[in-house]
Amino acid sequence: MGGVNKVILLGNAGKDPDIRHLEGGVTVASFPLATTESFRDKNSGEKREQTEWHNIVMWRALAESVEKSELKKGDRVYLEGKIRTRKWNDKDNNQRFTVEIVADTFTIINRKRDKTEDGAVTETPAVESASSHLPF
Repeated sequence: MGGVNKVILLGNAGKDPDIRHLEGGVTVASFPLATTESFRDKNSGEKREQTEWHNIVMWRALAESVEKSELKKGDRVYLEGKIRTRKWNDKDNNQRFTVEIVADTFTIINRKRDKTEDGAVTETPAVESASSHLPF
């Protein structure tokens, strides 16, 4: 029996996605996603927060959906995918490892709050949901 490699994240885009179009027409999108959890410190009773940063990668049709959705830094995103560890060599030929979340599906929950010229705060609701079950 095989294993299960499933990740579910709800967080905020740390920056606008980097969209690249590779040879052969393959599109790839990548961006950091921040997930924050709150908890009470056992000793002091103070409320604390801990933020984890995740490297998100999307391929082909899903990457194209991200590009069309105009995902921006600060937008709240729900996504599902799998963990991948990638090995590579840096410029000094040292072996490095990168842990990434390869997304299968995403939904923009809401847009970052923006202030209008008159000082009002606006928030755009979810605008895009997409999934891809293509191997990358």
